[in-house]
Amino acid sequence: MGVTAANILDAADLLRGKVIRTPFVNAPMLSATLGCDLMLKLENLQHTSSFKARGAYMAMQALDTTARERGVITMSAGNHAQAVAFHARAMGIPAVIVMPAQTPFAKVSRTRSFGADVVLEGRNLNECEGLVGKLIEERGLSLIHPYDNELVMTGQGTAGLEMLEEADDIDTLVVPIGGGGLIGGIATIAREIRPNLRIYGVQTELYPTMKLAVDGKEIVCGGETLAEGIAVKKPGGVTRPVVSNLVDDILLVNEQSLEWAVGSLIEQQRVVAEGAGAAGIAAIHQHRQLFAGKKVGVVICGGNIDPRLLASILNRNMASDGRLARLRIDISDEPGMLAAITASISRCGGNIVEIYHQRLFYDVPAKLAKIDAVIETRGPEHVDEIIADLRGSNFQVQQLEDSSVG
Repeated sequence: MGVTAANILDAADLLRGKVIRTPFVNAPMLSATLGCDLMLKLENLQHTSSFKARGAYMAMQALDTTARERGVITMSAGNHAQAVAFHARAMGIPAVIVMPAQTPFAKVSRTRSFGADVVLEGRNLNECEGLVGKLIEERGLSLIHPYDNELVMTGQGTAGLEMLEEADDIDTLVVPIGGGGLIGGIATIAREIRPNLRIYGVQTELYPTMKLAVDGKEIVCGGETLAEGIAVKKPGGVTRPVVSNLVDDILLVNEQSLEWAVGSLIEQQRVVAEGAGAAGIAAIHQHRQLFAGKKVGVVICGGNIDPRLLASILNRNMASDGRLARLRIDISDEPGMLAAITASISRCGGNIVEIYHQRLFYDVPAKLAKIDAVIETRGPEHVDEIIADLRGSNFQVQQLEDSSVG
């Protein structure tokens, strides 16, 4: 069959009222930081906080009455699972979602809240596939694949259609790639409407599966990534040729860039994105020369991030920027020392976040002690000012490199 621009235009009509036409907004602060004119397609504001709601609906609305009565099934660790469950409830279709046993409880709970029957199986999506096949055979369920489905890709392409309708001066698109459904659909409509656009896909260095497949290389991947939503071990058979033919290049990003992107979206634009959702920003950050002076549209494809992880990333970013520093201060163990330290830090305008007064667990003489102080500052120069003031008060001070801990 193949997906065409006409299919995506038809899908936009079918999706009207079924999904949210998400905002496509300017990002002035990030633009200044990254050296390009940046716009963000906020699919993190979509139903279930992910673009997956588009493709899932397109695949499910095509089912006949018998298939709807029997029900649907999919395997997913999060966003696609919630999208299928969301639409299944609205359409009155029974849904079985097979999720890896290690899926965070919050994602399992959200999926179940839509009324789906959630089954936990295996450690990853590959290990879920066996059970999915068995249940399809036993119960006649219809598989709604996360990405390797032309109807799914058609639905995802409507996000790109909306971007191009709202900004006729975009010259570059940046789209995260997992299995390839999102970028496949967007590239299809973009090449029809604006054939000279530059289109970049983004994958992590740990899971470069589509890039390796397109380059005809052996697929080797694995490891813990912040962008688990695009950590796909095998690209789609339907999506791979589309990406190969229509996408200019696939950029790889490291974990540090992903952390920076998640944190910067929050701090500079007040946008909450998961690791996969921020991958496009990470690519611009890590490959700035490609985007300098360009008008760039980026898909923020999801916002389902664990709050504890988000808090950790924000603290780690503050540490790497020098806005959160940990100082180790040698003191004599006598009254008034702690007060002198806090007075020095306060005098310089630093804010003490945590302080540890250790007498027992350091290899120091009995009459000495060490203070570890975690301090919020304005940046590296401010840290130097605080250290100088402490040393001026006759304290021995060392800045610890692992200030991101805690």
